[in-house]
Amino acid sequence: MAGPPRTTYRHGALREALVDAGVELARTGGPQAVVLREATRRVGVSANAAYRHFSDHRALLRAVGVVAMAQLAACMEQEQSRTPPRGAAAAARARLRGVGAGYLRFAREQPGLFLTAFAVNAEVADDPAARGDSGLSPLELLTTALDGLVDAGLLPPQRRPDAEMVAWSAVHGLSMLLIDGPLASLSDEHADALGSTLLDHVEAGLLRAP
Repeated sequence: MAGPPRTTYRHGALREALVDAGVELARTGGPQAVVLREATRRVGVSANAAYRHFSDHRALLRAVGVVAMAQLAACMEQEQSRTPPRGAAAAARARLRGVGAGYLRFAREQPGLFLTAFAVNAEVADDPAARGDSGLSPLELLTTALDGLVDAGLLPPQRRPDAEMVAWSAVHGLSMLLIDGPLASLSDEHADALGSTLLDHVEAGLLRAP
């Protein structure tokens, strides 16, 4: 039986071709599908050729995780780039909501890549390539949005410490429930509504008077 078509690559660009193959494996099967032998088969090279670029399966998984994290950041930036409301306060709130909305959208649209990004999060978080066009990682986009709330006078400085951990926990938890948990069977409309409600509660919780 014929296998999938080979991934073509330019001479000297084998590493990029292997990463591309790994990304497609992750997209359809999550981190457990990123296998070096399968990536080499798809590209059409020997395992020995691949080992010049990746010492083992984990090295390829890290490279794929960098791409996945960068795509997550880009999705968050896209949501933030929607026409902001006028006024510093409204714009600051919209930037925070864009972070959460982009996070949830990426998790639902690209569950395999989302899971892959966080399978190696600790190993790729500081990689300069694991960032969006702004040069910020997903976590940095969140911290910057929260700092913007402080600057706009919406979030008291004394409530700022660890606010990103609270917001991140809530949005990441719902993401996991929607893509790999008991909420995975929800309709798109129900999931959209639930995500919007969660973001409402996160914002209200952060900005409520002490």
